[in-house]
Amino acid sequence: MAKIDWKQEVHKRKNELIQDLQGLLRIRSVLNETNATEEAPLGTGVKKALEYLLDLGKRDGFLIKNVGNLAGHLEMGSGDGLIAALCHVDVVPEGDGWIVDPFGGEIREGRIYGRGAIDDKGPTIAAYYGMKIVRDLGLPIDKRIRLIIGTDEESKWRCVNHYFENEEMPDRGFAPDADFPVIHAEKGIADFDLKQNRNSLREKGAKITLISFFSGRRYNMVPDYARAVLDIQQEQTEILQQFNDFIYRQELTGRYYVESGYVVLELEGISAHGMEPDHGKNAGLLLAGFLSTIKIDRKGMEFIKAAVHFFLGDSRGRALGVQHKDEQMGDVTINVGIMTYNDEDGGRFGLNMRYPASFSLDEGMEKIMRAAEEFHFQVSDISNLKPHYVPADDILIQKLVKVYEQQTNEKAELLAISGGTYARSLQSGVAFGALFPGRPDVAHQKDEYMELEDLLRAAALYAQAFYELALDE
Repeated sequence: MAKIDWKQEVHKRKNELIQDLQGLLRIRSVLNETNATEEAPLGTGVKKALEYLLDLGKRDGFLIKNVGNLAGHLEMGSGDGLIAALCHVDVVPEGDGWIVDPFGGEIREGRIYGRGAIDDKGPTIAAYYGMKIVRDLGLPIDKRIRLIIGTDEESKWRCVNHYFENEEMPDRGFAPDADFPVIHAEKGIADFDLKQNRNSLREKGAKITLISFFSGRRYNMVPDYARAVLDIQQEQTEILQQFNDFIYRQELTGRYYVESGYVVLELEGISAHGMEPDHGKNAGLLLAGFLSTIKIDRKGMEFIKAAVHFFLGDSRGRALGVQHKDEQMGDVTINVGIMTYNDEDGGRFGLNMRYPASFSLDEGMEKIMRAAEEFHFQVSDISNLKPHYVPADDILIQKLVKVYEQQTNEKAELLAISGGTYARSLQSGVAFGALFPGRPDVAHQKDEYMELEDLLRAAALYAQAFYELALDE
C-alpha cells in the first residue's frame, strides 16, 4: 500500500470538519437535571449533543448505538478485537465575561471559539474525522474501531459507568481530552463537601449579619463570581468604603448595591480548570477574605474563618494537613469549586482534590475530618476516581509514540497530569491530545478556543492512531 499522507486527507475534508464542529459547539450541552426526563436524564441540551454525533455517524455510514441516553458509540470494521476513543460532548457552564458567543462556534484569526472547543468537542470531532478517514480510504484493519461518546464527564461520569455496565470493554483505547504527546499517568480525583454544623447559633443582635453567600457552579472549576448578602444594622458607608479599598488594592472588579433592604457585595475573579487552582482567581475565597476583616455574626464568621484558614492562598492542603508531593505526579491540590451559605443550612464548601498515586486517600480524609471538626464542619458526599498509570513499555503507548513522532518530527515525552480523563475507565487506556505542547490551556475559561491548525493536526494524528492500533501486533 502507498504511504498515506494523513494531513492531506484531513485537509481534503477541512470545510466539512469545521462545519460539523460548529454545529456541535452551538448546542448548549450543560448538565441540567432540573429539566431531566427519562429520555434526557442529564438534560435536553446534553441529549441533543449526543444525538447530534450519533446522527453524524448515521450520515457517514457507521454503526450507531444509543446506550440509555447517557452514552453512545459509532463503530466500523469487524473482528474480535476492539479499539476505542472515548470522548465527551457535555461541557461546563459558560461563566461570565465572554467576548464572543460561547455557543456560537465563531471563527476569528485562525481559531474556533466556544465552550467545549478544546474540552472536548473540538477533539471529539477531530477523532471522529480520524475514524472517518480510515473508513473512507477502505484501509485493511484487523479489529473494530469504536468512538464512544460520553455525556457526564464534567460531573459524575455516570455515562461511562453505565456504558461499561452494558457494553464491551475495548482492548485498548485513548481519550482525546488532554495533552499531546501521550499522558500515561493521571492523579486521583476526589470530590467531597465540608458542611457546617447546623447547630451553630447565630449571634443575636449582631450589627452585621451574613444572610447568604454564593460562589461557584462545579467542583472542578475555579469560580469567577461571588455574591454575599449582608444585613447591616449600622452606618453602611464605612463598610462600603472598605470594600472599595479592598477591590482597588487587590486589582479586582466588584460592585455593591442595596436590594430589599440588604447590602449585596459582588466580586469577579478569573475562572480556570480546578486541576490547578493557582491558574485562576477564586472569587469566593477573595470575597471571604474581605468579609473576614469586618465584624459579622458568629455563625457567618465561622463559615468565613473556615474559608480563609483552610483555603485562601492555600491550594496545596497545608492547613488541612494533607500537603504531599510526588516526584512523578506532583502535588496534592484542592480547589474550592463551590461555596454556599444561608441561615437555615449553614455553609458548604464543595471541594475537588487531586492527588498522586503515592498519597493515601483514606489517611488524607481522616486528617481533613479532624481539621474540619475544629471549625464545626463535617465531611460528606465523597466520590473518588483512583489514580491511573500505564507503563511506558505498553504496546498502546509504543504505537501512539510512533504516530506522534512520525507526524510531528518531535520527541514524544510521556506526561503525568492533574486532570482526569476517560482513559482511566479503560483496562488499557491513555490520554492522547488534543492540546499541543506550548499552547495555553484555555479549557473551562472564558473565550475558550482551539486553533484550527491544531484541530486539523489532531485529526491526522487520530486517523493514523486508529489505523495503527487496529492492526494485529
